[in-house]
Amino acid sequence: MVSGKQAEPGDGSATRGRTNRRVRADALRNIDALLEAAKAVFLASGVDAPVRAIAEKAGVGIGTIYRHFPQRSDLIVGVFRREVDACAVAAEALAAEHVHEPGEALARWIRRYVDFISAKRGLAVALHSGDPAYSALPAYFQERLLPAFQSLLDAAAAAGKVRGGIEPYDVLRAIASLCTPGHDVGPDHARRMVELLIDGLRFGAISP
Repeated sequence: MVSGKQAEPGDGSATRGRTNRRVRADALRNIDALLEAAKAVFLASGVDAPVRAIAEKAGVGIGTIYRHFPQRSDLIVGVFRREVDACAVAAEALAAEHVHEPGEALARWIRRYVDFISAKRGLAVALHSGDPAYSALPAYFQERLLPAFQSLLDAAAAAGKVRGGIEPYDVLRAIASLCTPGHDVGPDHARRMVELLIDGLRFGAISP
């Protein structure tokens, strides 16, 4: 039975509470540093890069990696989900802040999504391997990103900045296709193509 007794002054409960919160905060910072380091290492060297390289970049010991991510697939899933979450949060913030007019908010988020595509490229070998460890990620991607992106599209269409009836998933697939690296193009090619896509979304917009 859980006791309803309240912590008495000076019994150490408050100190333990602060200590526990600090430990949790430290653990979260370690996890975030690990995922950021893993993203960079995977992008540069692929998903088979040595775990030691990730630990060194994150400034933690190897044991910290295995404590939070026992399998390499756990780390890859963590990187993917973190990037999806960051993109979704960026879309939600742009929609809620009203700092930029709807068309500019949409364009800014699309440019942010290009960064996600770049990070995802470092995970491509694993994500397309057929490993069941990654089977839930496509659904996670759609559940987190599509509603957030839809809100930006709807707001831009309502403001007459883009045409209506655009399917968000079609746009995301188009962006991914435009960001596919080619042998005969420079590093800025993808961003130039995405700017053309943004211009295309504006064609046929109806002013309110």
